[in-house]
Amino acid sequence: MRRRYRPDRTPLGWIAGFTLPALVLYGLLIVVPLVTAFYYGFFRWEGTKQAEFTGLGNYQEVLTRYPLGEQIPVALWHNVLFFVGTMAIQNTIGLGLAVMLYRNPRFKRFFQAVFSLPYLISPLIVGYIWSLLLSPSFGPINHILESVGLESWARPWLGEPDTALPVLILVNAWQWIGGPMLIFLAALGGIPRELEEAASLDGASAARAFWSVRFPLLMPAVGVITVLTFIGCFNIFDLVYALGGSDGGPGGAMDVLGLLYYRTAFEGGANAIGESSALAMMIFLVIFGVSIALERVLRRREVS
Repeated sequence: MRRRYRPDRTPLGWIAGFTLPALVLYGLLIVVPLVTAFYYGFFRWEGTKQAEFTGLGNYQEVLTRYPLGEQIPVALWHNVLFFVGTMAIQNTIGLGLAVMLYRNPRFKRFFQAVFSLPYLISPLIVGYIWSLLLSPSFGPINHILESVGLESWARPWLGEPDTALPVLILVNAWQWIGGPMLIFLAALGGIPRELEEAASLDGASAARAFWSVRFPLLMPAVGVITVLTFIGCFNIFDLVYALGGSDGGPGGAMDVLGLLYYRTAFEGGANAIGESSALAMMIFLVIFGVSIALERVLRRREVS
């Protein structure tokens, strides 16, 4: 008897065929390096030659050896400031742009492309371009400030510890502002207009209707942006390297965990592989643990 085809069931062969390439790539590019770094961190190395098993010795070495032990808290704090500053700018401006495009959709496609274009460019290229724009000798930004009578504002933006990290935050937010904007825009499009109209009929102003009715429904989008921004800010390397070099700018003002790992791995001593692997696992645990905690906290706020 011929078997009837049931359209509500997808053959397992098709599922495996479509998911297997992605699983293979994920395993080769994510799982294998992660397991390898975890394994290497338990051994002492002599150059590229594996030596004796040290257990948690590399982790202790990373946390206590000078100057690495003193640089880790500073770099971690810079990552925290980098995340908080980026979140404040991206959430505020991204939400504002999304609301403007949602209420005035005439040139929506054009502005979506304009604001999304920067994050299609490599952060290394973005960093080198901004380092030229901010150059104290021939950069156009200082030249514009001087030409409009604001000579006191012109300065070596990337050469002063007080301005280096804020400039880094602004450049990063400028590059990635299109992501939050698109997420907020999609979330706004999924909220029924009748809810805000009902609030207006009850006497609420447009601003009150937005913050009391529409904004609480945007919390899932805020949660997604927060977690993705945290992961990106604690994985940052290329943009900081392009703007401040491997030492993190003047006096290490832009030093972050990514740069610290780079210096440990490529400018360290004979045991660079063991120490950098231990540091990489510590960074991974921080990012993974805080991301899970953020996701759970934000999900509880969505429910409440």
